[in-house]
Amino acid sequence: MIRYENFVLDNGLRVYVHEDPTTPMAAVNILYNVGSRDEDEKRTGFAHLFEHLMFGGSQHIPSYDEPVQKVGGENNAFTSPDITNYYITLPADNLETALWLESDRMLRLSFDPKVLEVQRKVVIEEFKQRYLNQPYGDIWLKLRPLAYKVHPYRWATIGKDISHIEEAVMDDVQDFFFRFYRPNNAILVVAGAVKTQQVKQLVEKWFGPIPAGEPYIRQLPKEPAQQEARLLETSAQVPLNGLIKAWHMPGRYEEGFFAADLLSDILGRGKSSRLYRHLLKEKPLFNSVSASITSSLDPGLLLVRGFLNPGVTLEEADAAVNELLADFIENGATGEEVTKVKNQAEATLAFSEVELLNRTMNLAFAANAGNAEWVNEDAEKIRAVDAEAIHQAARTILRPENCSTLYYRAEAN
Repeated sequence: MIRYENFVLDNGLRVYVHEDPTTPMAAVNILYNVGSRDEDEKRTGFAHLFEHLMFGGSQHIPSYDEPVQKVGGENNAFTSPDITNYYITLPADNLETALWLESDRMLRLSFDPKVLEVQRKVVIEEFKQRYLNQPYGDIWLKLRPLAYKVHPYRWATIGKDISHIEEAVMDDVQDFFFRFYRPNNAILVVAGAVKTQQVKQLVEKWFGPIPAGEPYIRQLPKEPAQQEARLLETSAQVPLNGLIKAWHMPGRYEEGFFAADLLSDILGRGKSSRLYRHLLKEKPLFNSVSASITSSLDPGLLLVRGFLNPGVTLEEADAAVNELLADFIENGATGEEVTKVKNQAEATLAFSEVELLNRTMNLAFAANAGNAEWVNEDAEKIRAVDAEAIHQAARTILRPENCSTLYYRAEAN
């Protein structure tokens, strides 16, 4: 149970405080309600670019990292299709330093053309290294537009095309900042050895004067139900043939999410999962194989991903996966399988809440999604899932016409 208090500033900044006197540390997490799904299709990659720009200096602070390090803190950030998230952990006695830093870059970035050039080059290099020049690095660049035809999840967080970042100009950057990086489009969570009244005074001091922006009303196109199986073949100089299959499933806080999550665990979490046992150990078609989900706020994807042993064809491996899934659709899961994955999921949840920063982030995620109290409901929802719910999820999700398949062929040297 994550206990918290909350308040809202006049400029719309929503603030949550989680007091934990058992630690000498504090965690400060600021979540901006903007991800790659909010980008213009012709200017993608901006949410991720901003993750970098926010460390390039703000109106009154030329170097962000130096003050954090001087007070014994650590900081980082990440971007997803749904959000951009920044966090600092530091001794609680130095809490005000974190709030000073975060408020100044929310107030206004430096908008130094040199910073834009530096970070542009960093992002372009990251695009090349992680997505273009790394084996299998372009899987998401190919899979997303195969699975999504309308929703902006169809491009990766890094961007749809490297040219969008190459051609970004300062006017684009400033427009994006003042549209999304406003207090009324953010959630601030402060946790650790803090008191709510102390946090309220400091947050009012540092964030209160920042003007609100125009309210952002998200109006994204809804992805229509997939009506036919899709197949894309690609090839590259990679070690092994790769098979990636994706099915549409409910979003993170939608009905049926946890049944789908547990379904993916039965299929491909660990060495006792069905895919591992049947297609790697008993019938060694795969060198590695697993199942996972994207956990996105809008309807996401359940994925099966495997790399084949030499001599095994993609068609053979795909047929074996489909046969295994057809059996699951017909017969469902055993009671033992359901108990195992539910216990695993609850244990993972419990361990995640040991860390102060994880609690801080999870509270921010739930609040941003619509209800902070959802952070305390996951365990109950996991317990409520039974074998029939998982069987129904399999029948609903794992239909062939709901599947997008990527054959990634290893080119002969």
